[in-house]
Amino acid sequence: MKLLDIGEVSQRAGVSPSALRYYEEIGLISSVKRHGLRRQFEPDVLVQLKLIGLGKMAGFSLDEIGTMFGTSGAPELPRDLLRDKAYELDRQILEMAALRDTLRHIADCSAPSHMECPTFRTLLDKAGSDASLRPKHRV
Repeated sequence: MKLLDIGEVSQRAGVSPSALRYYEEIGLISSVKRHGLRRQFEPDVLVQLKLIGLGKMAGFSLDEIGTMFGTSGAPELPRDLLRDKAYELDRQILEMAALRDTLRHIADCSAPSHMECPTFRTLLDKAGSDASLRPKHRV
């Protein structure tokens, strides 16, 4: 089996060499040996990197992604965690769609001023009440 040099992995996966070194440092991937100073990887690392990218895109932390690989590096995807993340994404999509629609209404409203628009006032009241339900972040 042909090993892949860190440069080749970087190019094929679209991940910087520094990110690859960091992923190795935190245990997400592992090189099998070195050729001079350059790390060498099994070809399966490309699948691991795709899964890492997918996890990051879905909003998982690197620590959470790390739990999705078994001791052999093979994926052990926790279905309940993935299902929970999918529900969270559904909620975010609904919130973002409502925000998009609100912004479009505000931009296109024909009332003389936004404060004279009953729809805008309703949306503003709803946004204020929704914000009060969100947990406060400490500074």
